Amino acid sequence: MQLKPLLPRTWLKQRSLLSSKRTLAEMVDPSSGEAAAADYVELGEQPSSPKSEKYQKVSVIPLVFLIFYEVSGGPFGVEDSVKAAGPLLALLGFLLVPFVWSVPEALITAELGTMFPENGGYVVWVSSALGPYWGFQQGWMKWLSGVIDNALYPVLFLDYLKSAIPALENGLPRTVAVLVLTVVLTYMSYRGLTIVGWVAIFLGVFSLLPFIFMGFIAIPRLNPATWFIMDLDKIDWTLYLNTLFWNLNYWDSISTLTGEVENPSKTLPKGLFYALMLVVFGYFFPLLIGTGAVPLNRELWTDGYFSNIAKMLGGVWLLTWVQAAAALSNMGMFLAEMSSDSFQLEGMASRGMLPELFAKRSRYGTPLVGILFSASGVILLSWLSFQEIIAAENFLYCFGMIMEFIAFVKLRVDRPAESRPYKIPVGTAGAILMCIPPTLLILVVLAIASFKVMVVSMVAVLIGLALEPCLRYSERKRWLKFTMNPDLYDLRSPYQ
Repeated sequence: MQLKPLLPRTWLKQRSLLSSKRTLAEMVDPSSGEAAAADYVELGEQPSSPKSEKYQKVSVIPLVFLIFYEVSGGPFGVEDSVKAAGPLLALLGFLLVPFVWSVPEALITAELGTMFPENGGYVVWVSSALGPYWGFQQGWMKWLSGVIDNALYPVLFLDYLKSAIPALENGLPRTVAVLVLTVVLTYMSYRGLTIVGWVAIFLGVFSLLPFIFMGFIAIPRLNPATWFIMDLDKIDWTLYLNTLFWNLNYWDSISTLTGEVENPSKTLPKGLFYALMLVVFGYFFPLLIGTGAVPLNRELWTDGYFSNIAKMLGGVWLLTWVQAAAALSNMGMFLAEMSSDSFQLEGMASRGMLPELFAKRSRYGTPLVGILFSASGVILLSWLSFQEIIAAENFLYCFGMIMEFIAFVKLRVDRPAESRPYKIPVGTAGAILMCIPPTLLILVVLAIASFKVMVVSMVAVLIGLALEPCLRYSERKRWLKFTMNPDLYDLRSPYQ
């Protein structure tokens, strides 16, 4: 049978105006497709149409910093890579692994995100290629991985403050601080992407500036020989790879906000391109300065060590700035992840995968129920340690990425003529080859996971496998109300 259209005809008509074979770098230059932006408004501008008057859209600069915080947020958290493997492998890891992992993931996000410009992102990609059941599994694993990831940021926030406020190191004060911080940041997420986008810009600039100052101060003290130190007999491969993987993934998370982006056919690829450069610089430069300007003691390279380096190089004023930047950076990462998680649930509800209440928005345009669900998960998981959080979220994230790669290749094979405003300039064979290196990295990360992480993650996967049939049963029994947005293609309908 003939394939049914996957998107509303208005989308297809707009997308047909765009070239489908531009590279990610070429998307930096403005070209065709301006007509598709007619219904959108940049952050900070007044709406110009009834449609945009309701919810403002995210323009390219706020989008860059939202992606930056989805993926990175600065060098805070990369210190363990030096402890695990030494300066040389830490520097090479954050310079080379992006080409193996980050670039393919960002390119796939650009292609599929512009092919399906709606909230839900990777859930819609997998649903289109493999069916709604597996789309739900993708949504469940990615949402759970995101919530686990978000549970880390209040912990890291307090880790950088505990040297200034020792009472926050443990006990009741720390627990209360985690709860209060989660509530405050959740409220900021509730107030809308307009606030989150501009806050992300401010936090990003504030978080990176101290390392630029640190670089200038460190020039007379640099010892380039330190950068080449490596001891193959003293490498903790599990910690090293988990640290690299955690700090360089989540490029696809922004896809769940595509429906909130101004003219996503152009803005999304440009945002991913700029954010990729910003992320790599934000990791490599501070590591270069930190490892080259102070005597090497690998055991000291743990969370928060950049604060100590700042004090050694610049004194208390730079220490204070780095601590404040680290704390605020974790706030930015929390806000970006919370937005992604909650809009993913909204996108799934708009496609009838979740109950209708998840699709309802607040007066600020934010999915209130999705935010409350995600915040509850963060609070429940905040008791986990840093290493446990990283390992658990990496394990679940790997399963989701495998399905994304399969969906990407399958859509290339099954729908080669489907309009793609941005298309990676490779054929089917090239698409398959591009997915092989990151897939091998995924298999390594899965293989090195501890038995505890494997068991917990597999239980989470099994819950998702059973949850989807239970939701469909409750829909048939009318215990819960499910609705399909009439402007979206119903992925539950047969399309073969």
